[in-house]
Amino acid sequence: MNSTVCSQVAVSGEMSLPSSVRQTKVCLIFATRGRAEVLERVVAFVDAQTVQPDLIIISCVSDEDAGKLASRPGLLVIKGQPGLTVQRNHALKHVPDDTDVVVLLDDDFLMHSRWIAEVLKALDSDPSISCVTGAVLADGIHGPGYSVEEGQAILARATNVPESLRVVSTRCPYGCNMAFRASSIAGLRFDERLVLYGWQEDRDFGGQILSRGGRLVRINTALGVHLGVKRGRVSGRKLGYSQVINPLYLVSKKTMPLRDAIDHVLRNVGSNVVRSFAPEPWIDRRGRLGGNLIGLWDFVRGRLTPERAAKL
Repeated sequence: MNSTVCSQVAVSGEMSLPSSVRQTKVCLIFATRGRAEVLERVVAFVDAQTVQPDLIIISCVSDEDAGKLASRPGLLVIKGQPGLTVQRNHALKHVPDDTDVVVLLDDDFLMHSRWIAEVLKALDSDPSISCVTGAVLADGIHGPGYSVEEGQAILARATNVPESLRVVSTRCPYGCNMAFRASSIAGLRFDERLVLYGWQEDRDFGGQILSRGGRLVRINTALGVHLGVKRGRVSGRKLGYSQVINPLYLVSKKTMPLRDAIDHVLRNVGSNVVRSFAPEPWIDRRGRLGGNLIGLWDFVRGRLTPERAAKL
């Protein structure tokens, strides 16, 4: 893949020391396209973290995607081909070798000021933990979405982080806020056949970690708000196709159980059928339903081709 590095930061060439005798090094990754204004404010919000990332990587497609961030200290902007999985993989190639923890956030996710600190606490509590997902206080993906100001207000009201860390095993991280022990994902990549928005890419990546014997957990103390910004999202038909084909494709890869995939497909298709009669203004239900039907027809014909979504 041809790519261009737009902005450089100094990366230490010193031999990595065990994390027990040096500060834990954190790399924070945002894959983004077409939402520079929101991204700039989300990245600025990272300054409130009690534990700062050592490097922020912005994986984008054009200069416009990064806006004014290219000149920000401690930040690397890289350009490449579009698609969530492709852009995340591109970023993973640029993670410094001495990184201990890799954090992947959506470009519209706001972290509570202790998010990184709480994730590190969870990872330190159990060496078998490979991946940590936090607690989403509000998720705009289920409605019209939140503005940055609304998201910040929600976080401001969450003044008290739970005193007791609760760690619960899960089969899937939530893609908008994931943190990984770097050693646990060495050599792993997101499946680039899951094109565009990468529907269920988090489930597939988590499945790869589980197959290595890693543990995926959710914790109650890493709080955040997923704004669910609608600008820059894919068409209803493309997403509808992915809602059907991607889970079934993951079954063939053994990264999603058949029962979970069937439940996922039926729930989404059923929702699109019912709500297509009176769709929400912010969701193309009829487009999604059309994509669902194309996906079901492809499945009946034995075609598990998640990449076809890009051509619809």
